[in-house]
Formats: sequence, structure tokens, C-alpha cells
Amino acid sequence: MVLLHVLFEHAAGYALFAVREAEEIGLQLPQVEDSILNVGKFHSIVKLVAFSPFKSAQSALENVNAISEGILHEDLKLLLETNMPAKKKKVSLGVSDAKIGAAIQEELGYQCQTGGLVAEITRGIRLHFHTLVKGLTAPSASKAQLGLGHSYSRAKVKFNVNRVDNMIIQSISLLDQLDKDINTFSMRVREWYGYHFPELIKIVSDNYTYCRLAKCIGNRKELSEENLEALEEIVMDGAKAQAILDASRSSMGMDISPIDLINIESFSSRVISLSEYRKGLQEYLRSKMSQVAPSLSALIGEVVGARLISHAGSLTNLAKYPASTVQILGAEKALFRALKTRGNTPKYGLIFHSTFIGRAAARNKGRISRYLANKCTIASRIDCFSDVPTSVFGDKLREQVEERLAFYETGEPPRKNLDVMKEAMVEATEVAAEIRKKEKKKKKREKKRLQALAAAAAAEETENSMLETTMEAEENQMEPKKRKKKKKLEENGLAEEPLPKKQKKLAEEESPQPDKRKKKKKKMIKEED
Repeated sequence: MVLLHVLFEHAAGYALFAVREAEEIGLQLPQVEDSILNVGKFHSIVKLVAFSPFKSAQSALENVNAISEGILHEDLKLLLETNMPAKKKKVSLGVSDAKIGAAIQEELGYQCQTGGLVAEITRGIRLHFHTLVKGLTAPSASKAQLGLGHSYSRAKVKFNVNRVDNMIIQSISLLDQLDKDINTFSMRVREWYGYHFPELIKIVSDNYTYCRLAKCIGNRKELSEENLEALEEIVMDGAKAQAILDASRSSMGMDISPIDLINIESFSSRVISLSEYRKGLQEYLRSKMSQVAPSLSALIGEVVGARLISHAGSLTNLAKYPASTVQILGAEKALFRALKTRGNTPKYGLIFHSTFIGRAAARNKGRISRYLANKCTIASRIDCFSDVPTSVFGDKLREQVEERLAFYETGEPPRKNLDVMKEAMVEATEVAAEIRKKEKKKKKREKKRLQALAAAAAAEETENSMLETTMEAEENQMEPKKRKKKKKLEENGLAEEPLPKKQKKLAEEESPQPDKRKKKKKKMIKEED
């Protein structure tokens, strides 16, 4: 007969239970479900063998992290080794998670089982845990669960693997939103300012330049030869600037009031600031992509690469996708529509925005998209799982795609993938070594800087302490001298008695009078002479 033990992980600690009448319970599952709700009946089914409480909140968090990752922690290992029966073949251990069960079976050799009977028993233990363990109350158990839940979720957010990917996802979403908003606002400026100067719309096609011109020109009637240099700076073309000046003189637009012009100019300045912010955001996205996915950005571009990561959810998810999924990523609606109507499935999704598919001939678009998707999956996996990500592999993969395009057009055979990857491996090792050297130098500099700051702080502390000691010593030397003087005065009977406040003020007022009298006498003597 195989004895069943059930392992239960609680916020307070690990608990090991022995299940009585395992065979009988296994045969009558509906009865088990009824008996779980009753505390008395459940106590007859389950018996507590051992309970190992966590020493601190930190150890509880470590154990929970280990369980979630499917790793056997030392505390759990010790509990099982000390409390489980020696005959492993006659014992079966019930666990709630299959990952931890596999880890226990691999390290300790106990047969583990999940689901069915074990799931029902675990549900009952969870319900009546505070009654099964002595000294544990329901409020304290709930407090422990709440505290551990907060610390676990905080740690998960803090040490999230995809936290850098989240910045890329947010920035590409904001970039797309800004593109839409800037386009809408620019059209509004064109329409609004077009009532006053309609000819400018045909001369200038770029939205950003148009908004800058609308702000610079203002009232077209005030435009003269003096403003030609300012127009040239904005348009970057002398002929265009002259054309704008000529059009302003013969424009058929209506007159505009100063208040309307102020509103148009303020709105134009807002659109200009949004456009400038968009440029800054694109630079930020480029720098982030070069750090997180350098190979993917070198192969397909920063914007398209960021869109793929955003659509997949993270770089790890994108790396897990097969090439066939990456090929149609972003064209899900078209795919399901084609499957529903039994039509042709889409050849490409988001990767259509790359330059390669646009350069390929119509009959080769499907082939090059399949090849490009294959290379994108390789690049994303290299970026995701390499220790020191570099753009070497991305550059080599880009060369391969270029060669494949040339092969479709001219028939020139491309290089073999094995040869290209060997070259890339040699270059990547060299680049990785250089990056590591730079990182070491940075760390050394930082260490030296911190040491210098610490030394300066220590020197300041010692100086302050020295000053304090010298000041104390001087005060101690001065005190006995003052006491001696006071004693002498007291002995001679010359000790001054403290005067009241009013008498002091009168004495201070009377003291300068003799000097004034002397001055008056001197003046009188001079006058007599």
C-alpha cells in the first residue's frame, strides 16, 4: 500500500500532511468533496506530520520565488529529508505545482503526483489550515499571506525581465499616437490659415514647415524683402522663399483680425513643439533599441523592430515565436478572414514596412517576406539570450537579405549561412571583449570616484572633530582664568554688583556726555583765539 503525503506551501511556512485511507478516498471522490467542508471529517482524513515556519519575511520571499520558478529550496529539502519515510518506493508525495514536483522527484527521488485527489486535499488544507497547525490563528495567517503577497508582487515588478521592453512598447505607442495627432493638428492649421493665405498650401507640402511659416509670416500684408532671410532659413530654399513673397503680394485670401492671428500663431507653436518632441522621442527609441535589441534594429530598423516587440508583448515572446508567426504578425484580421472565406492568406504583416519588401518585385514579395521573417526570428533570439548583445549579427543578417534580393533580381548566388555565421561569431567575440573592457574601466572609475568621495568625507569629519576639540580646550583654559579674576576682585571688595536694566540704560545714555562737553570747550577756546 502506497502512503500519500501532501506538501502545502503557506505564507507562514511549509507543512507536510499524511493522508489516511488513500485508496478509499481515491475511490469516492464525491464524498471527499463533501467531507472537505466539514472540519471534523477533514481532521479524520488528514494528519499533520511536520510544520517548518519561515524564519523571516526575507526567507519567506526567497522560498516563494524558488517555488514559482520550480526550484527546490534548501528549507524545503531539509523538511522532506527529515520527515518523509525512508522507503521511497512505498511513498507518494502530492504537490500543487507540477514544476516543483519534477524538481523534488529529480533531487530526492520521491514519486510526485498532482491533480485529482491531491487538488481536493490541498483545497481542504487551504480552507482549514489555521485549525490544523497549533498556535496559528486565522487573523495571523491572513496577515502573513497579505504581507508575503505584497513583497512578492513588489519583487516581481522590481525585477521584471521585460521592464526595458515596456519602455520600448510605450514609446512606440506614443510615437504612433503623436503621428496621428500632429497630422490632425497640422491639417487644422492649414485650413485655418488658408483663409488668409491660401497660396501657401500649394508652395509648402510639409506640415512642420507650414506651421513654422504660418507663425513666422503672420499677416501676409506685412511680409516684405526684409523677411526673406527668415523664410529661407525655414524653407532651406531661396526660390521657394521668393515664391512665398510673390504669392503674398498677389494673394486672394481674406483679411484677418489680430485676435484670430494670435490664436493661429499660438496653435502653430503648439504643433511645432509637438513635432520637436516627436523627434526627441524617436531618438530615445533609437537609443533604447540599440541597447535592448541591437541585432533586430540593425536588420529591420528601430521603428519596425519596436512595433514587432510591442505587438508580441516583449522581446522574449517575440523570440519564442516561429518565423511563420513573425511573417504575418500584425495581419491577424486578414489571416482569419482568409481562413473563414477560404481565400489567400496574407504574405506579410508589420514587416511590410521594412525597405526590403518594397524593393522586391511583385512576384518575389512573398518569398522575401518569408526569408526576412526567418532572419528576424534569429536576430530576436540572439538579442534575447546573448549575454552581451551587439549589432554584429544584425549587420550580417542584413547583408544576407541584400544578397537574397540581388539573387532574385540578377541570379547571383548568395553566400552560405554557415560561412556568414562563422564570420559573425569571430567579430561578435571581439566586440564583446571590447565592451567588457569598457565596462570594467567604467566600474574602476566609479570605484575610484566613490573612494575619493569617501576619503574627502572622512577628512572633513576629522577636521570638524579637531576643531571641536581645540575649541573645547580653549574654553577649558579660559574658564579658570576668569574664575581667578573674580576671586581677586571679591577679596579686594571691588566686585561689581549687577545693575538693573533701567539703570544700565541711563548709564549708557549718560556716558557719552563728558565727551560732548570737552568738544564744546575746545570750540569756545578756538573762537576766543
